[in-house]
Parts: sequence; C-alpha cells; structure tokens
Amino acid sequence: MSFKKSKLDLLVRVRYANPLSPPPCPPKLLDIPTDPMRYAQPEFLNSIANNTPLPMIVDAECGMPLDLGNWESLWEENADDSALNPDPHNLPKLDPKDEFLAYDSGSSSAYMNGNHTGSSTPSAIHSLGQVAWLRKTEYTSDRAQRSAANESKHVALPPIDVSREAQLRDIETSFLECNENFSLEELRHPNKPNVTAVESYEILPDSKIWANQYDLFRFSERPGERPVDVEDPRLDCAILRPMKSDHDSFLAFYLTEQDEGALKFNQVRSSVQPYEIPENEEPTVFKFIRDYETVKVEQEVPNEFLLVFEDGGSTSTFDDVFNDRKPAKRQRGAYYKNIERKMFLKKKRANAYEQYEDKWDVIKVTHVPMSQEEEDEREEALAEVMDPLFLMRGDVDADGEVEVDEGLGGHTFPVPVESIPVET
Repeated sequence: MSFKKSKLDLLVRVRYANPLSPPPCPPKLLDIPTDPMRYAQPEFLNSIANNTPLPMIVDAECGMPLDLGNWESLWEENADDSALNPDPHNLPKLDPKDEFLAYDSGSSSAYMNGNHTGSSTPSAIHSLGQVAWLRKTEYTSDRAQRSAANESKHVALPPIDVSREAQLRDIETSFLECNENFSLEELRHPNKPNVTAVESYEILPDSKIWANQYDLFRFSERPGERPVDVEDPRLDCAILRPMKSDHDSFLAFYLTEQDEGALKFNQVRSSVQPYEIPENEEPTVFKFIRDYETVKVEQEVPNEFLLVFEDGGSTSTFDDVFNDRKPAKRQRGAYYKNIERKMFLKKKRANAYEQYEDKWDVIKVTHVPMSQEEEDEREEALAEVMDPLFLMRGDVDADGEVEVDEGLGGHTFPVPVESIPVET
C-alpha cells in the first residue's frame, strides 16, 4: 500500500466551508467581449427546449374511441353475435380501402400498396407468403422467395418403422457396416496428422471389476517418509481412512511398518481368486503415518477410465495386473471401468490441540466373507453390464443407477479385495 503526501497551503485544515455571498449588483466597469451571432444559432435554444415539458393530453380511450354499445351481444344473452364472430364461410364484404390488407396470392384480383392492379392472374405479382401486418416492404420479396423454395422442396416422407424388431435390425445393420467398411489406413488423429493407427479394439465394460468403485488420489508430494529416489513397495497397499474433527474433515494415511508386510499382503491376495478368502490368514498391521487434507474433489470424472487391453489369448483384468495373478481367458478387446471420484491431497498441518472423534494409531487388516447385503449390492451393480433388460427395470433412473438402501451397521472397517494404487 502506498501513501501520497500533499503539501498544505494553509496552516490549519479547513473543516467548514464558508463561501462568499453573491454581490448585490452586477459587476461594472468590466469589458466582456460578446459575439451577438451566438444568439442566432439553433443550439442556443436547446437548453430551453430540453427543460420545457411537452403537454400530452390523452383521453381515457388513448385516441381510439370504441363504443361497445353498438354490439348487443355483449349485453344480452341470446343476441346475435354475427357482427363480432362472422361465419368463416360467409365473410362480410371488406371496405375497398382495407381490401389490400387482406391480400391473398390465390385471389382473382390483387392489390399492391392499396391500389387495385386489375390483374386476373396471381402470377402478375410475387407471392408475399405469410407476411405479418405492417411488415417493411423490403423484406417481403425475400420471404416470398424462401416460402416458394420451401414449398417446392417439400417431399412426403414414408412412415418410419419404430417397432422393436425394426430397431434391432437397424442396430445390427450399423454394426455390420462399421465392421465391413472399417479401415485403419483411413483413421486420422484429430490433432496430430502424422500419427497413424496400428491396431483397433472393441471397447467393452469390464464385468469382472464393474461392481467395484475406484477413486483416483493425487498427492502434492510422494507419501511416506522415504526419499523419492528410494523404492517403497508399501505404497501398493496403503489405507486412506476418512476422519473428522471439530471443524474439519480429512484423510488419515496408513502404511505397513516394513516392506515385508506389504509384500506378504499382496502375495496372499494374489494367491486366491477375487472375493475368495485365504485360509489361516494372519492380520496385516498398518501404522498411522500422517493426515492429508483434500484440496479439490471432483465428484464426476467423465474423461478418465481404467483400461485393460487384451489380445484374445491369456488375458488379465486390472486386478490381475496389479496383484500379479494368473490371468483368465476372454475375447480380444479394451475393457474399461469408470473412475468415480478424483481427489487432490496435500499434507495437513499437525495440531496438538485438535480433538479427533475416533483416532486409530494401528489398523489390523484381514479379509472376511461378504455379507448377504453386500453380495446383493454387488449383483445389482453387475446387472448394469450383465443383464440385457437392465434399463427395462422400474427402479433405474435416467443415468442407469439403481436405488439401493444404504446404511450398513456395526463398526467393521471393510477392506475391498479390488483396489488401485495411489498416484503421486
């Protein structure tokens, strides 16, 4: 902020203005040169004209008197109202002065600008089409040309078959034409003209992981206490636990104490199929590292997906790739799963006086069987891509989401078998 100092001409600041009163008489002995011609210019009277109000005397009928007593039907029940509502098949004769206002291109006699043309054919003048009353004349000719062009181009289209069988036939035909007429050489990148396509894949939803919800976390710096140049396998199985204090919500970050615990945890997971429980599993201990606060949360991520490319041989899902599990076989394609949310995290400043509702220093994780309610919820989520009649259900909204009752009781901390690594 800058301050500007000004020098005062007076010793005491003037707080109250005391202007001098006007002189009692006009000044004299002063020679003021005045050009008399300036009084003859029109602009001299502009100020007088602007300050003079114009009288506008308008009667109650705004200059258009209308005597409603001429129509008896407005005052009597069974009176004749043909004067107000004439028969469209037997219209009264118009006054000759008003006939040109009701101009019709198909009439035997034509009027232009209020004058009778005397022509017996409508082709003697241009058709004005549907021209509004008091329309400027320079627009009527263009409108007539456009109206004539539209009438000449109007072609009666055959009725469109919208039955279910016709829709299925059209859909199958579109797939057939796309597959037969598809060529990699004709594909062009929208922004890089020198880039050419090498292979093409069918984009299909990944039904094996569709029931899982994936969030993408971005850290302002690498999490954990190790330097960036040191490999940290513990980050593959970290835990982010939602926390709440008196005036804030944040995430608590947990890691295993040693690398062996994280490697063993991933090995146990990869030794069984998804949603299977390993036998005689020992609990994995995760210790609290620090708290992170959310800088930005994107609830909708429409342009980012998890993709798994498969060539038709021994293929793998995203969970197989992450856990180094033996892949299964399925058809060639690019299998995708959408990302539910995206969060940007940064380190939260430690506050010794902050009170937590439920703070855990250690978490012991073991895999437990899914409850019946969780299995039903998973089946409902899979039905979106597995059930062909999913959109025919009555409880599905416009976005393809099913209304499911929420509220799992208890204090169990569930650990999903399917998970994704954090991203720095």
